[in-house]
Amino acid sequence: MAAPQNNGALIKFGIPKGSLQDATIALLARAGWKIRQHHRNYFPEVNDPELRCSMCRAQEMSRYVASGTLDLGLTGKDWVLENDSDVVVVSDLIYSKVSNRPARWVLAVAGDSPYKRPEDLAGKKIATELCNFTRNYFASAGIPVEVEYSWGATEAKVVEGLADAIVEVTETGTTIKAHGLRIIAELMQTNTQLIANKAAWNDPAKRRKIEQIDMLLHGALDAESLVGLKMNVPKDRMKDILDHLPAANSPTVANLMDDTWLSVEIVVASSTVRDLIPALREKGAQAIIEYALNKVI
Repeated sequence: MAAPQNNGALIKFGIPKGSLQDATIALLARAGWKIRQHHRNYFPEVNDPELRCSMCRAQEMSRYVASGTLDLGLTGKDWVLENDSDVVVVSDLIYSKVSNRPARWVLAVAGDSPYKRPEDLAGKKIATELCNFTRNYFASAGIPVEVEYSWGATEAKVVEGLADAIVEVTETGTTIKAHGLRIIAELMQTNTQLIANKAAWNDPAKRRKIEQIDMLLHGALDAESLVGLKMNVPKDRMKDILDHLPAANSPTVANLMDDTWLSVEIVVASSTVRDLIPALREKGAQAIIEYALNKVI
């Protein structure tokens, strides 16, 4: 088979380096793009002549996309807001290094502190990596605070007496609790976003490619929570079997050589199969096969 021809829509694609790197590369692989990294190289290979990939910190991604250095990138909603970047948000993609749910930026204080609400921190010092967003949040609430940039180990700033509170990102809250801190407010939920440069988005050829990438990434994410089931069903038990099949769409049903049996194939939520398969077996289904899905479009 001949290799696909490049239609001239070369996309400069930013891959987030850091905590999201492995999850992003795994997601892209399921979507059909194999990223091959080289040691200490910021420009990995990809099996698509229409893409040129660059590794970039998520914190900086939206600036590079806004400037046109990159046409497309994956980064957090939080960093798009923090940088006030003029980009096109193509779509939200909820995935992370821990769980497929949005992360939260929270306001936390020492467990034994008297602060219970954001208002209680008037005149106090807050340490965070998300300085612009934090300043805007407190300014819009009319609460005067001093916001100081944290270069890391933000949870320790309160413990060491370097700040009265922190604004930090968390998915489970475990690390914050482990440092003896207490969350008093949630300031924002964030998730990964696919963002595009405005000029690239307005270029028809590039836009088609970007929309292709977006569609397949969503298909790979949707497939994570689904599995395929295939089984043989006696014709006279078909109605009972259908009553037990929660499906995204109607099942595919085909005749077998033995005309008293049918082949049934369906896509279901992976969380249901533990109880579904025994129930189907009781109703007469046989040769039940469960298989993983790469993409569901």
